[in-house]
Amino acid sequence: MITRWKLVEQLREYQIRSQSNWSSSPLAFFSPKPHIVSWADAVVAIFWGLVFGLLVGLSYVTLQSQQLWLSFIIICIAIFLLIRLRRCRQTLIKSRERRILLPLSV
Repeated sequence: MITRWKLVEQLREYQIRSQSNWSSSPLAFFSPKPHIVSWADAVVAIFWGLVFGLLVGLSYVTLQSQQLWLSFIIICIAIFLLIRLRRCRQTLIKSRERRILLPLSV
């Protein structure tokens, strides 16, 4: 049975997690999760940030070497990466909202 004390405790934990310093950082843009809570989430965000930076740098190098089509393809891959990370965040937010909306008796 869920008591008022357990609900207050869960709300307090949720507020502590949502006030993390990582969630306001630029790393949150590259994270597939809406909030960066742990070091593992930060490592994943750093990895995707480095991949994006590598793709942008590679597209610049190919643009300088007059390979326009290759540069265009690399830029499209980088944009697709950003769109895919955003969709992952949105689906996680929606699933979390659905979980919160369940009645407490379930």
